[in-house]
Amino acid sequence: MQEAEAHYTVGEVICHQRFGYRGVIVDVDPHFQGTDEWYETMAKSTPPKDAPWYHVLVHDASHMTYVAERNLTRDSVDAPIRHPLLRMFFDGQRDGRYVKRDTVLQ
Repeated sequence: MQEAEAHYTVGEVICHQRFGYRGVIVDVDPHFQGTDEWYETMAKSTPPKDAPWYHVLVHDASHMTYVAERNLTRDSVDAPIRHPLLRMFFDGQRDGRYVKRDTVLQ
C-alpha cells in the first residue's frame, strides 16, 4: 500500500467539512489505524484507508475524534480552540497554530 503524504500537521487548526466542527490535530497516522468494525460503524462516507487520518481535539467538547483527511479543511476562524486536554498536548499558540509540547503531560 502506498501512503499519501499528509496535508495537515500536528498543531494545525482544522474544520470538519461534513459536521462543521473545529479542532486541533494532535497526531497523524499515514493511513487508517482502526479496526474494520470501527470503520464499518463510524466511517459512513467510506473515506480511503490508505490516505492520512488524524486524531483531533474537538473545540468546545471533551472528546477526541479520528478523522480521514478528505473530510478536513484548514480552519478560517481566527479564534482559539477550547478543549480540556489542550494543555496536555500543546504549550500555546504561535502564528495561528498550536506548539506541540516536548513531552505529553500525563
